[in-house]
Amino acid sequence: MTIADLLHEAAETHHVVYRIVDGDDPDWASWYADWLLELSELPELLGRKPVRSHLVHALVQLDRDYVAAGPSERWEDWYAARLPGLV
Repeated sequence: MTIADLLHEAAETHHVVYRIVDGDDPDWASWYADWLLELSELPELLGRKPVRSHLVHALVQLDRDYVAAGPSERWEDWYAARLPGLV
C-alpha cells in the first residue's frame, strides 16, 4: 500500500459516506485526516503519526496548490509526492 493508494481509498470511502449529498463536504479535509490517521496505514508509511491539525492543513494546502498548478497527474499521486514533507 502506498500513500497514493490510501488517498484513493479515502476518496472512495468519503464518497460512499457522503453519497446522499453527492460527496459534498465543506470540511472534507477534517474527515480525510481522521480517516487517514485512525483507519489507514498512513502513520506507518510516514514512520510517525502526524498531528491531526497539521494533516488537515497539509491536505487543504495540497488541494489549493493542485488546483493552481493544474498538473496532468492524478491528484492522489501529486499529493502523495508532497504530503510527507508537509506533515
